[in-house]
Amino acid sequence: MKKIKALALLSGGLDSILAIKLIQSQGIEVEAINFVSPFCLRGRDGCDVHQTTEKLNVPLKTFEVGKDYLEIVRKPKYGYGKNLNPCIDCRIFLLKQAWKYAKKTKASFIFTGEVLGQRPMSQHKNAMFLIERESGLKNKLLRPLSAKLLPETPMEKEGLVDRSKLLGISGRSRKPQIKLAKDLKVFNYPSPSGGCLLTYKEFANKLRDLFVFRKRITESDIALLKIGRHFRFGSNKIIVGRNHNENQRLLDSKSKYDYYFEVPDCGSPITLLQGRKTKKSIIMAAGLTAFYSDNPNSMVLVNYGKKKLDKSVIVSKPQYSQVQELRIN
Repeated sequence: MKKIKALALLSGGLDSILAIKLIQSQGIEVEAINFVSPFCLRGRDGCDVHQTTEKLNVPLKTFEVGKDYLEIVRKPKYGYGKNLNPCIDCRIFLLKQAWKYAKKTKASFIFTGEVLGQRPMSQHKNAMFLIERESGLKNKLLRPLSAKLLPETPMEKEGLVDRSKLLGISGRSRKPQIKLAKDLKVFNYPSPSGGCLLTYKEFANKLRDLFVFRKRITESDIALLKIGRHFRFGSNKIIVGRNHNENQRLLDSKSKYDYYFEVPDCGSPITLLQGRKTKKSIIMAAGLTAFYSDNPNSMVLVNYGKKKLDKSVIVSKPQYSQVQELRIN
């Protein structure tokens, strides 16, 4: 008989690992696909999926999502979750890309580690059916961990997959998965945690602010959102480093149009000023630099410039209330 092949959406978490083990146990050839976005908390490492697929003896294809994905985040058709997470639109987008790849590799169907009822926005039945339809994967998508709670798929009806060996897990409890992991001898799996920055309030507010003031957004803009304290002063963005590592990253990320600021002769953050360089914006950026520096005085000398710190200004430290009013958090 011809070998059956399936493509797994692999996040790197326990659920997707267990789904792969269940499908492998039926003698089905599995290949995994992982998508890396600018909003992944673990960056470009793919959430350690390379090590995971090596253990599972599964080939891996990794894709980085780009401009098209950013537009979906900016204007999702099906709205946001609690913060700025467009979970339904995101799922549709990723599954469309996965199916393009699946057809190239002759995979018969796609499967995921989704669990019915685990996520409030995208993993209830109506949302799951919507995602299947909008992604063009109706009759081509299997969810092994919750399959017995969902309608039988053509893959099961046609005997490609044995439905009796699939599961009926639902809800947010991790106990069934932990027990299954033990039964399947799956160890050293990652602990459950939010892997997407869009679900975090502070980051979502920074990105929302960026959408208001920038028509075109690059991955470099997104990367800057992960660094430092962010402030909005009119049309200007001011970013203040929190430690030596962030200071260096800000300097490395600085565009040729940005000013940078530093208080001399003491522990000081590096501050970036983006946007039009008015006298008021320069004084405010210098004031924020002074506020977070180790200089104990109320009046502080701050050096600044574009290519080098060749200018200086003496400013008074702003009040805490003013700092908080300007901060994006």
